[in-house]
Amino acid sequence: MSKGRDEISVVELFAGVGGFRCGLESASERFKTVWANQWEPGRKTQYAFDCYVSHFGESKTHVNEDIGLVKDKIPKHDLLVGGFPCQDYSVARTQARGIEGKKGVLWWHIKDIIEAKRPKYVLLENVDRLIRSPANQRGRDFAIMLRSLCDLGYAVEWRVINAAQYGEAQRRRRVFIFAFKESTPLYKSTLGIGMPFEVLIDKKGFFAKPFPVTKFERKQSSIDDFKENPPQSKSVWCKSESFSIGPKEYESLVELSDKFERRFYASGVAVKNLVYTREGSPIYSGKYKTLSSIMLDSTDSKYEVDQIDKWRYMKGAKSEPRINKKNGIKYKYAEGKMAFPDDINKPGRTMLTSEGKMNRSTHVVKDKATGKCRLLTPVECERLNGFPDGWTEGMPESFRYFTMGNALVVPLVEKMGKRLVELIDQSDLKA
Repeated sequence: MSKGRDEISVVELFAGVGGFRCGLESASERFKTVWANQWEPGRKTQYAFDCYVSHFGESKTHVNEDIGLVKDKIPKHDLLVGGFPCQDYSVARTQARGIEGKKGVLWWHIKDIIEAKRPKYVLLENVDRLIRSPANQRGRDFAIMLRSLCDLGYAVEWRVINAAQYGEAQRRRRVFIFAFKESTPLYKSTLGIGMPFEVLIDKKGFFAKPFPVTKFERKQSSIDDFKENPPQSKSVWCKSESFSIGPKEYESLVELSDKFERRFYASGVAVKNLVYTREGSPIYSGKYKTLSSIMLDSTDSKYEVDQIDKWRYMKGAKSEPRINKKNGIKYKYAEGKMAFPDDINKPGRTMLTSEGKMNRSTHVVKDKATGKCRLLTPVECERLNGFPDGWTEGMPESFRYFTMGNALVVPLVEKMGKRLVELIDQSDLKA
């Protein structure tokens, strides 16, 4: 192969049903997955791993074991990817403990792998709550991760991306973290020549081209407003902060953990422990997708829902007295109203692992053919995440919903894959 056209070897951690691999391989044939791991603790049948193997084949490099037991077997690679489990960060879980939680320790396995294998690039995904976790010390967990990566010799970019605001059918907000070694041509051709952090965020960085943002904050009527609305005179200059997370301010990770009190915004850069972070509004000029666009024209009647009054109550506004069962203390429980049924002329809400069950967060739509209220089908859930129809076929329906609730939006990764190839080729030519 000619210079700049070499294969990009990939290791996929916490692979699920293969969202990262789907997106990268759709982006370019140059991405070659050399090792992948998927393990769901406490489950007798490993449905996600079985699904992964059904699409990508049986291989000694597809490993269904606890990552902590097999991380030493990972081969050298160029790109490390993973949507590491978010059970301890998710907004759907109460009393989240962030990096201190049971699954939060998985970050340290990721750090160990990066330290041992030194991949040129790292691309991770998590719930957007990560940048402000835990609740009693906002941003501490993210600061620890950035400090860990900087100390290992990586520059880091991040961006919170709402998939619907860039043309996908689901309002799924996730933070993507891209790290690249200071020894790479990419670093030398950007930060190595003193490129301002602002330029990286707006024009030259990893996220700048596929997921552009303004330097202004636009006031939207609600999260449902996805119409293009360029900044006007009423726009407000975005919030931003600059600070250090280095050893001068925090001697160690323990001290950083104990004392960190700064704020992270939706976009940012961290280089040599210097952090610049800012807000901004998405810029998108394409066509927005709606829930209707991924719905089947007809479905099996088994997806129809009954107990309409109960659904309406669950999704309705509440302000009612309740009693804590543990201590008997009375309190007022309140929550806002959700649309019932869901408005199919807007993007779908964030899909959770409880999708398909009688749950406040579950989508309920009016069937296009019958007009009756029904659940989304597993195929429609696959479409919400950009997977091919039938991707999770073969496992029980409850797990099809579960795996899609855990998955990422594949087309976002495809755009990132194309961007990485573009940046590698550009920086190689300059090197």
